[in-house]
Amino acid sequence: MIRLLLTALLGVATMSAHATTSSATDWVTPAESTQFRTTPSYADTLAYLERLQQAAPDVIHLATFGTTPEGRPMTVVIASGDGTFDPAAARAAGKPVVLVQAGIHPGEIEGKDAGLMLLRDIAITQKYPHVLDHLVLVYIPVYSVDGHENSSPYHRINQNGPESMGFRGQSQYLNLNRDYVKADAPETLAWLKLWQRWQPDFLIDVHTTDGADYQYDLTWYTEDPHKLDPAVSAWQHDAIVNHAMPAYEKRGHLGSIYLEFKDGRDPRQGIENFGSGQRFSTGYAALQNRPALLIETHMLKSYANRVHAVYDLVELMLQQINQHPAALLAADAKADADTIARAHDAHALVPLTFKPDPQSTKFELKGYTFTLTHSDISNSNWIQYDPRQPKTYTIDNWNGLLPDLSISPPAAYAVPAQWTAIIDKLDAHGIHYQRLEHPLKIQAEGYQLDHPQWGSQPFERHLMLRTFTLKDVPSHKVELPVGSVIVPLDQPAANVAINLLEPQAPDSLLRWGFLNAMFETKEYAEPRVLEKLARDMLARDPALKTEFEQKLHDDPTFAADPGARLEFFFERSPWHTAQKIGAYPVLRLDAVQLQNFSTNPGRPAKP
Repeated sequence: MIRLLLTALLGVATMSAHATTSSATDWVTPAESTQFRTTPSYADTLAYLERLQQAAPDVIHLATFGTTPEGRPMTVVIASGDGTFDPAAARAAGKPVVLVQAGIHPGEIEGKDAGLMLLRDIAITQKYPHVLDHLVLVYIPVYSVDGHENSSPYHRINQNGPESMGFRGQSQYLNLNRDYVKADAPETLAWLKLWQRWQPDFLIDVHTTDGADYQYDLTWYTEDPHKLDPAVSAWQHDAIVNHAMPAYEKRGHLGSIYLEFKDGRDPRQGIENFGSGQRFSTGYAALQNRPALLIETHMLKSYANRVHAVYDLVELMLQQINQHPAALLAADAKADADTIARAHDAHALVPLTFKPDPQSTKFELKGYTFTLTHSDISNSNWIQYDPRQPKTYTIDNWNGLLPDLSISPPAAYAVPAQWTAIIDKLDAHGIHYQRLEHPLKIQAEGYQLDHPQWGSQPFERHLMLRTFTLKDVPSHKVELPVGSVIVPLDQPAANVAINLLEPQAPDSLLRWGFLNAMFETKEYAEPRVLEKLARDMLARDPALKTEFEQKLHDDPTFAADPGARLEFFFERSPWHTAQKIGAYPVLRLDAVQLQNFSTNPGRPAKP
């Protein structure tokens, strides 16, 4: 009996050892199985994730959060140490939500393969068994799915592997990392709903850089402190600079702040801020009062090196947040509270644009020796690096930014009902408003915009409105029709509303061309009628006569154009003024008018 028992136990032990070995072999990721020569298709990626979910249903949950233009599902993975797969449950448990996204530019796909490995090592091998105890991970393995499946060896000429990679644009040729505010793409609209559902506390966006050669396997970027609430900026610096990056380098990596060289042909000229704005992932997170980390692996390092670099830094960020969840939650809550309180401060200023800080600091660049030779082909300098010869350069760092154009925000905006394109974007971003159930007469301020100039080439399928003149329109009585919306700014998403609706914001709906019709003349005058009008106006107004004669003297093109000469008078006539050309449709309400509205409320809009 004892011998039988020992035999049985030995058999169980042998089976257990075999199962462990088999399990380890079975859970090799597709990229690992080819020694990172290739990256898996979307179908193979989902198949691996589905196996993870089946093996560890209490840790891994898959969901679909949208559909691409070509009909593919957009998959998100929810990972939790205790099966917390619902945002309300996460908030009730006091667990921060960390959103990690890969493949927004699918040729830069390290985040996908690093994510598969990390989820396996959390859920299956239990290399990091407690890293999700006090947080919930929301992971998008491939954001631009159609772009991912448009794979070719010839998509990223600057990059060292994998053998074939996805395309920078999605299937409608939109760059999703320029779409966060204008929200043209179906993928962006789906992502915004995911953001609103989960309200992430921290965002990590994984990319691969282009540009110079240097020793670092990874560079990283966070938004400038002037773009962030002080509490969020302080948390971000402490978690990333003071903790994650030193631990990352202890694992044998070399990391640096994002390297945007002032002159790509000569790194010695220093680095500057690459100009992240609201249209980018980290810039949008800043508008939502959230910290964010942009990871840029170095294109010339091996794909294996790049994947492991992302794996380690993401794991270390999760580790840091898991150990101190309350600190992140407190910073975000403080930022939201500050944004809401600002709506009641008549002296508050909100920066819309930023300029370089003229004061540079010194930076130690761990690069390589290089040569500069004149090229007969480009008639410029050709830089060639020698990776066999590492070299450190002391260069200037102009990364700092300062607020440039700032505005005093209103207590609320009013959007007339007919401007449905604006209201649709408010809905897309989850901005709260109240909709009028009956007409409302109210005092409001506004803007008059003139002399618009558009870009000559399309950008992300729009002709950007580059320049215009702006004049404040003092408070005046307006009547808002039924269905108009009032957008109060005592809400956490106030900064998103401001950057959508303030015309001078770089990514305003006006700048993107959604409101171009406001500049179009609809009623015209016959030349024979204008001939008489011009004579009548000149006879009545000596100053106008002087202005006209001066323009004839100063502007030969104008003087030679009969139509322009007559238009001069039409534009100064009441027939032109009555068309309200250039009258910006979004109105600004002060605190008194908002209070008056509150006594005559509409119905709350859906969040």
